[in-house]
Amino acid sequence: MNATRHAVGQGLRRGWTEFVLSLRSPQDQGFYLFMGLATLAYLWFNRDTEVEGTSLLLPTVALPSILGALVAFGVVIGPAYALAMEREDGTLLRHKALPHGMQGYVTGQLLFHSLGVVPLLLVVLLPGFLLFDGLMSRGAAGWATLLWVLVLGLLATLPLGIILGSVVPNTQKVGTWGMLPVVLITSISGIFYPVQALWGWVQAVAQVFPVYWIGLGMRSAFLPPEAATAELGGSWRTGLVAVVLLGWAVIGVLAAPAVLRRMARRQSGSQVQEAREQALQWVR
Repeated sequence: MNATRHAVGQGLRRGWTEFVLSLRSPQDQGFYLFMGLATLAYLWFNRDTEVEGTSLLLPTVALPSILGALVAFGVVIGPAYALAMEREDGTLLRHKALPHGMQGYVTGQLLFHSLGVVPLLLVVLLPGFLLFDGLMSRGAAGWATLLWVLVLGLLATLPLGIILGSVVPNTQKVGTWGMLPVVLITSISGIFYPVQALWGWVQAVAQVFPVYWIGLGMRSAFLPPEAATAELGGSWRTGLVAVVLLGWAVIGVLAAPAVLRRMARRQSGSQVQEAREQALQWVR
């Protein structure tokens, strides 16, 4: 028990340190700035567009949906890239050699990528309040809803990133095995346009994955109750949002450790060396 507690504590410290270093990194600062500017530019150029079937302007509806998409995308692709990369450079092998080292490693990754969502949301949300009217019309109840949707959304999607990073053969494959499917799923999840505009079978597919439900939960937090008439079923389906996200969280919590343990058992020094050589060939 003491060894486990020590490993988890080390993981939390590592996660916090990586987050602080990320905030100081010019590359990560540039990423946050780019995402914020790109999102706000899209909303600004559509600031006078009304959403069909409502009296709401597109930025009011699209901004919470985009926040949900950023959460889902960031905590799937981020851990997947980190896990694949640190498997190749030997970081995972070193953690594997320590008592409860993998527990500490996963703890650090979960904390780091969860905290990484905060600046990503802030660079969009804070300027959004200054540029657009009608955001967060529900007051304290809306902020409370935003909090639980965000927590459940992280629990539902973070394990998927760990699973993806465990199964991809190398870092380069994360883009094709992970990024492309996530982009496709996001594109049909009602983030940039109402999901009702899609074919019925596409709507059904979109509702299988957590991205749609995170976006719906975010909209329920920000928008007034009457805006629910524009959603599928004419309501926010708050209870179903919680059930689906909890279901994905349970699946992830059960599956991710098993997949990660299987990957860790197969990890060896020769595999790390082979991965390094393949990476060098890819760079050349």
